[in-house]
Amino acid sequence: MKNLAQSKYSSALETVRNLKEKYGNSWNAINSENAARMVAQNRFKTGLDIAKYTAAIVRKDMAEYDADNSNYTQSLGCWHGFVAQQKMIAVKKHHKTTNKRYLYLSGWMVAALRSEFGPLPDQSMHEKTAVASLIEEIYDFLRQADAIELNDLFRRLENGENVQNEIDNFDSHIVPIIADIDAGFGNEEATYLLAKKMIQAGACAIQIENQVSDAKQCGHQDGKVTVPHEDFIAKLNAIRYAFLELGVDDGIIVARTDSEGAGLTQKLPVSQEPGDLASQYLAFVDAEEITIKQAKEDDVLIKRGGKLLRPIRLANGLYKFKEGSNIDRVVLDCITSLQNGADLLWIETPTPNVKQIAAMVNRVREVVPNAKLVYNNSPSFNWTLNFRQQVYQEMLLDGFDVMHYDKNNLMDEKYDGTYLCKRADEKIRTFQMDGAKEAGIFHHLITLPTYHTTALHMNDLTEGYFGEDGMLAYVKGVQRQEIRKGVACVKHQRMAGSDLGDDHKSFFAGDKALKAGGAKNTSNQFEVKKTVKKQKAKIAKVA
Repeated sequence: MKNLAQSKYSSALETVRNLKEKYGNSWNAINSENAARMVAQNRFKTGLDIAKYTAAIVRKDMAEYDADNSNYTQSLGCWHGFVAQQKMIAVKKHHKTTNKRYLYLSGWMVAALRSEFGPLPDQSMHEKTAVASLIEEIYDFLRQADAIELNDLFRRLENGENVQNEIDNFDSHIVPIIADIDAGFGNEEATYLLAKKMIQAGACAIQIENQVSDAKQCGHQDGKVTVPHEDFIAKLNAIRYAFLELGVDDGIIVARTDSEGAGLTQKLPVSQEPGDLASQYLAFVDAEEITIKQAKEDDVLIKRGGKLLRPIRLANGLYKFKEGSNIDRVVLDCITSLQNGADLLWIETPTPNVKQIAAMVNRVREVVPNAKLVYNNSPSFNWTLNFRQQVYQEMLLDGFDVMHYDKNNLMDEKYDGTYLCKRADEKIRTFQMDGAKEAGIFHHLITLPTYHTTALHMNDLTEGYFGEDGMLAYVKGVQRQEIRKGVACVKHQRMAGSDLGDDHKSFFAGDKALKAGGAKNTSNQFEVKKTVKKQKAKIAKVA
């Protein structure tokens, strides 16, 4: 936002000067410029400030997507504030702007990595407060990234560099979080209370799924049990009331349906009149026609179209849905959610197939034309295998000779350089663009990327470090790469706030401040010399 940092600085400067005048000599030690600089470096004072600011961003992005579906948005899931911070620093470095880049907070990763019970499956067994705590942690780290970068800019300004424009037009690391509230962690009152905590921590977008709260499963596992629409609508209402109570009028609700892979319901809703939502839900329940004489003691029976039906009930009391009803249930779920307060949809699918996603979304759009999807580009999918299978089928239908491919073994490395596999990789590369244009996908996210990258990088480092490479494994594979790629945390003392703290100490204690950033600070070894690039060019010329 143009001139934001400078206007904040100017406003704060005037305020502090007025306060000094008001309180007289006792404030003489307070430097107005230093105080104003600290205010400019900490724009967002509360999580609610963040939620209001980021909600407006999402609303703007949604409108821009409606006008042009190439304007989709993206995020990566983060399980720690530092991970989120480094992601956004890297976004700014590589892409020059945070525009249309969000963060995702995955309940799966909270369960697996943040619970005091230890690692847990994605079944809503972790502490509900852990979700709000992680949101708060993430924004603490992002605010620190703002303060560190602005502090560096103010230092450069003091040293005579012309960086005023960079300060005036500072692009904040604070971006929207889409936060996973699972199935609401209890009844609608519990959902409301948790939603409030999440919003107060900074969440502007809350994603909730239509599973039974105390029987919740990961969307890519079996055994999912959905709830009737009335129950889900109550939770949508609870979240909206939480947003409104806290003054986040633009708050976003993402309604997720797990009906594509869910075959069970715990509850049969009560229909008040033919064709109402409860009646439509009951129509999907698998049932057998019986006579009253065939009814057993304590059977649950339904009358439909003049016939007596007995719903199929399992030994655990759950009811089965009819085979093949899943897509129709998904469509009804989506339409119902959008008609009852949801802003965005999330359809959990078994594979990443643009045509299959589009088929569902287009049916929803027949009723709600501006329906938009948040889509999980999930690591639970075998992307390589899925797209090689898709391309294999396309080639087969197009008359290509596929005899030299084993359709049951398309993951084999021997196929990596083949036409089929290159074509599959290209479809993976354009999946997000294609999904945005053809399937109404407004937001693409990967739920668990940093879970997998952490595991992969530790695998690679430990292989060499505890082997023959020893310390070279770290130096060559990590530190040298950080230096050459300009990764911010190579100077980890600065990244943790050491330089920022030194300046604050100077503000507070003046010349008496004991600073960390002196000549003996080993971080000085990572200072990039301005002559390095010129020398590199000369070396290349000689070589």
